Amino acid sequence: MILRLLVVVSLVLSATGLGILALQLIQPGGVPQQVARVEAPPVVAPPARVRMLVAARPLSIGTLLKDEDFRESEVSADAVPEGAFTGGTASLAELRGALLRRFIDPNQPVIATDVLRPRDRGFLAAVLRPGTRAISIGVDVVTGASGLIWPGDEVDLILTQNLQGSQGGESPGRRVVGETILSAVRVIAVDQQISHSGTDATAARVVARTVTLEVNPEQAERLAVAMQLGRISLVVRSIEGVPEASGPRPSLVFGSDVSSALTGPQAPSPSTRMRIIQGGSQQEVTFR
Repeated sequence: MILRLLVVVSLVLSATGLGILALQLIQPGGVPQQVARVEAPPVVAPPARVRMLVAARPLSIGTLLKDEDFRESEVSADAVPEGAFTGGTASLAELRGALLRRFIDPNQPVIATDVLRPRDRGFLAAVLRPGTRAISIGVDVVTGASGLIWPGDEVDLILTQNLQGSQGGESPGRRVVGETILSAVRVIAVDQQISHSGTDATAARVVARTVTLEVNPEQAERLAVAMQLGRISLVVRSIEGVPEASGPRPSLVFGSDVSSALTGPQAPSPSTRMRIIQGGSQQEVTFR
């Protein structure tokens, strides 16, 4: 009886073990452990930077623009307003000599609609301020400041006359006279060039023959008469000069004011004589 029970138990255990083994053989292989992948955040490229032309100083309406009126400011590409000029020689060449149509504060960009370029129709008429006229005078390498006068400069006009032919009786020191007939006159064109590039070496060597000035009607009449009287020289004024009256100066400069050799021989200084009588004697004393 006991032997039979042991046999039955052993058979049950064997069957159980075989069942467990069969189940392990039937089940698929173990699922590998999943490892979570953490991706790094995408690298955001910094916004592109460009160099934009801005005003270097306050620019008034009617200004004929020069290179020194601008400086470059580095800003992001999305901060550049539409129509602004980016840095570079091409942008400077585009603005050089253009007429400013509105006031611009320092560090503010210049927009294409703010300027009128020399090639635009009606530019010369737009350059002239209300109530002014344009008049041209002939110059040479001396009277034209060696070709260093550019549109936008302010000049004084000096008239030099030789009066020897009309007043032969005048003393040598009074035959040549000079006077400033106009002051702070704006140059709006040199020859047919309303702007200057400064990059064309061949053009820079050409001496100007005419200079066009902006004057009021009375100044235009005075200048037309002065051109018939004598030689007119242009004197360039400092860009940072103190504002002065635009009318003529009343003083005249004669040749004797410049050269003492034209004053003639020095006349003897006047002297005083006194007669002294002492008793019966008389004596004359000269005081110099």
